[in-house]
Amino acid sequence: MLGKVWALFALLMRFLKAVVVSGLQTVQVIFATAPGGAPARSGTFVRVRFAPMNATGAAILGCMVTLTPGTTTLDIDMDLHELLLHVLDETALQEMVDGIRTDFEPGLVAVFGERA
Repeated sequence: MLGKVWALFALLMRFLKAVVVSGLQTVQVIFATAPGGAPARSGTFVRVRFAPMNATGAAILGCMVTLTPGTTTLDIDMDLHELLLHVLDETALQEMVDGIRTDFEPGLVAVFGERA
């Protein structure tokens, strides 16, 4: 039980850090596309596989991704364990995916993971 509480606390701290960092990155994208700046970018869609977890964990993961500025969860496919995301800044896709895998998944799997 204590392990799950610690995992959720660590997840919360990593999530808050991700919100702040993503917020700053989103502000940079907005200012870069302001009048006189670079042309506006429309973003891109990307599918991201996630670790085996139950539907509750997947829904929380989708919410966390959506609450992180610059990303929106559009669909959660439980059969394929995939999120369909809209990403504002396509220049850092791998960084974004790595962040989901290292910052969000471990805590969620500790609490909502599926056993093989």
